[in-house]
Amino acid sequence: MFVEKGFTKENLDYYLKELAKEFRKRNGRNTPAEIILVGGAAILANYGFREMTYDIEAVITATSAMKEAINAVGDRLDLPNGWLNADFKNTSSYSPKLSQYSKYYRTYSNVLNIRTISAEYLVAMKLMSGRRYKKDLSDIVGILSEQERRGEPLSYQQIDCAVKNLYGGWENISEYAIQLLRAALDSENLSELFVEQEQEEALSKQAVMRAQKYEMGKENVSNVDAIIQRALSRKKKDRDVR
Repeated sequence: MFVEKGFTKENLDYYLKELAKEFRKRNGRNTPAEIILVGGAAILANYGFREMTYDIEAVITATSAMKEAINAVGDRLDLPNGWLNADFKNTSSYSPKLSQYSKYYRTYSNVLNIRTISAEYLVAMKLMSGRRYKKDLSDIVGILSEQERRGEPLSYQQIDCAVKNLYGGWENISEYAIQLLRAALDSENLSELFVEQEQEEALSKQAVMRAQKYEMGKENVSNVDAIIQRALSRKKKDRDVR
């Protein structure tokens, strides 16, 4: 789900507040709801290195009135259908154990409890997703960098525990994502690595979009990796020539 203007921390909080009001109006005050923000929305709620996200994905536990409330807020504020959605449940980074390892964020209108994902578990989820043409890997570096600045650095042991708790092990995480994590944990300049990773992701996204445009269809994962590798190799050759 994409929104042209994107979601910032400020308007994310506003939309959640409006959602809580609408849900309470439809469902009353005696039956609370819970939403666990994941992905980009969880990054916005907890960190400052992302200015916006273009999708709000969540794990939603509520009565059917929540869907009505989401649609009503979307109509009133001119948001697209599914502006807040649970499509994340169909991805590889979803785990039914997420609620167990989530943390409290805010309560709106005394009825809507918002939770987010703790740092090491958010890194674990980004590792599992590991898309080189999205912001998954730069998000990992950004999280590690901000945790370090806060004086609360993440260790490999913490991340390893989170991966095993959510997914049972590292078997389904790509070698590329694992190498990026190792480089980040060993890095003495996470800010520089973050910029480099963002640049690589932008180049990768352009390459994938070009391929999709010319081939008139979505690439599978293996094709995407090959497309990205060719683009990065061409970029390296251009730099070497200069």
